[in-house]
Amino acid sequence: MKKWGPAPEKWVTVFAAGSKGLGEPRKMFGYSAAFVNGNMFAGLHEVGMVMRLPEKERGRFLELAGAHPFEPMPGRVMREYVVAPDALADEPRAVRSWLTKAFRYASSLPAKPSRKGGAARRRHA
Repeated sequence: MKKWGPAPEKWVTVFAAGSKGLGEPRKMFGYSAAFVNGNMFAGLHEVGMVMRLPEKERGRFLELAGAHPFEPMPGRVMREYVVAPDALADEPRAVRSWLTKAFRYASSLPAKPSRKGGAARRRHA
């Protein structure tokens, strides 16, 4: 399996500012990400910023030049996730607007149960 490279530097700053106050910041595969109710709604990857959007919004987003579905490995498209076009990084208000839509969508999904301590409890059972 290929080792992923770092997220583009321009997205690191834009993502940090745009996602501030939305959900819970965490790391996912070593990249900055944002979660709500255990569901990831946005994050960084070597391809840039990725977001989870509902079908209607995802369709609109994919109309932006350079936007495309998120495929972290060839043939492994993550449904509902899209990659932001590079040009969007120069529009912080638009980034915040799209991240807010992603946050709202993930907030509407069923909460994922917490896995904190689950592995440790199973080992000691």
